[in-house]
Amino acid sequence: MKFNEEQLTEFNRLVARYPEGKQKSALLPVLHLAQDSFGGWLSAEAMDYVAELLQLNPIEVYEVATFYSMYNLKPVGKYMFEVCQTGPCMLNGSDDIIAYIGEKLGIKPGETTSDGLFTLKTVECLGACGYAPMMQMGKTYREHLTKAKVDAIIEDCRKNATIHN
Repeated sequence: MKFNEEQLTEFNRLVARYPEGKQKSALLPVLHLAQDSFGGWLSAEAMDYVAELLQLNPIEVYEVATFYSMYNLKPVGKYMFEVCQTGPCMLNGSDDIIAYIGEKLGIKPGETTSDGLFTLKTVECLGACGYAPMMQMGKTYREHLTKAKVDAIIEDCRKNATIHN
């Protein structure tokens, strides 16, 4: 497991943002690069590789990767539903939305459907409290969620997966 030439160029660009000897400061963006480069998740092998490149102890990388919900430590589906579970969203029904998504897809938070299409994650505040309950899908927010909106989102994802396969 290694970065290709283009990814290595991006790695070097990221590290160059920080003063010499402070390469650990590049850890967050380098973990994003690794996750994007190696199938959407960070295996122990990928994290060890990042540690080697940044001249860090592997535990320093594991500590960061396990702390932030934006890093996936196991394979994820093509569509990841990251549902906010903090106070404002909970007060507006995010628990019901999480349960409904789980029921519709036959998975629990942290699991991926057997077809590899969907992953359900619960996450901390995504900064869109006024639009609760909400979830993030990639770079897109889905807001004011209802069961009907969830049904439409799942259907759209299934249609897109069929078209692009």
